[in-house]
Amino acid sequence: MIRAAVIGSTGYAGIELVRLLSQHPDVELTAFTSTSYVDQPLNEVYPQFGKQLNSLCVAEDWEKLVSSNDVLFCALPHGHVAEKLQPHFLEKVKVIDLGADFRLPEASTYETWYNLPHPQPSLLLEAVYGIPEWNRKLVSSTRLLANPGCYPTATLLGLLPLVNADLIDVSTIVVDAKSGVSGAGRGLSLDRLFTECHESVKAYGVGSHRHTPEIESSLSTITGVSIPPISFTPHLIPMHRGILSTIYAKLKSSSTDLEVIESLYQAAYEKEPFVRVLPKDIFPETRYVKGSNRCDINFKIDFRTGRIVVVSAIDNLIKGAAGQAIQNMNCMFNLAETMGLEAVPAFI
Repeated sequence: MIRAAVIGSTGYAGIELVRLLSQHPDVELTAFTSTSYVDQPLNEVYPQFGKQLNSLCVAEDWEKLVSSNDVLFCALPHGHVAEKLQPHFLEKVKVIDLGADFRLPEASTYETWYNLPHPQPSLLLEAVYGIPEWNRKLVSSTRLLANPGCYPTATLLGLLPLVNADLIDVSTIVVDAKSGVSGAGRGLSLDRLFTECHESVKAYGVGSHRHTPEIESSLSTITGVSIPPISFTPHLIPMHRGILSTIYAKLKSSSTDLEVIESLYQAAYEKEPFVRVLPKDIFPETRYVKGSNRCDINFKIDFRTGRIVVVSAIDNLIKGAAGQAIQNMNCMFNLAETMGLEAVPAFI
């Protein structure tokens, strides 16, 4: 059994980790940490666990957690994990960080976008960005895994086949993405109150969202293509969970046809258990991936403009966070990637 602890277990991503890991046949959950609910039983904080999980939430004690676990899942705000994680810890335990601390390859980029000097820049050289459909070998051999952000996951899975095949002009990439409110976390904020976001849609982080450099750097690292600045605009949708990413780019050749691109996507994903390329003219919807680790993708060529439009959908809390973290863990421990993640999406 893999001994696992969840650091930051009572946020939205953290509690999804607990829920999924508690059903994983090869995982023993040893600890749930929390800053807000120390010494409270987890099933009182989240009553849906009933009698299944009645252990107490505990305070963070990294030395103890490192010495008593095989893997630490960290669901904390940016800056916290890099501050606490000492390089020698990785000699004893694998770390999967669901935050942003190890997603960017350069400390200077992190400081620019997160307004914080990176606490452990040397670890950036060791960290692996965990999108296993595209870098499974690196994921399987790392001790420090940077779990991708939710918007980048949906966007990268949609874009990578095209960039890797050199079919689009990368200077023309525009990403219009929409997320449910859970993507903003569980903390109290005026703009996330029900009466503030219900019956309204809004753009936010326009021209400045922190997932922008993550998308750019990951596209470049995985494909080896130099990626210029992209246009990325996220939107808040009044629903609980889900991300829909609509991606636009100019095709390099006006003669590129649907059959070529269909073959490209099928070759990329036909053996991937969590990525589904939909039939012609059926486009992804968040309700068809809700509660699952799936990503649905489809595309269409707009011959009038010479652009391709790619649409992808994920559950932001699962494929965009907890589920992908477990998929990466399975890879890191040489387990079947689907283990603990076989649930069919919940339609309603």
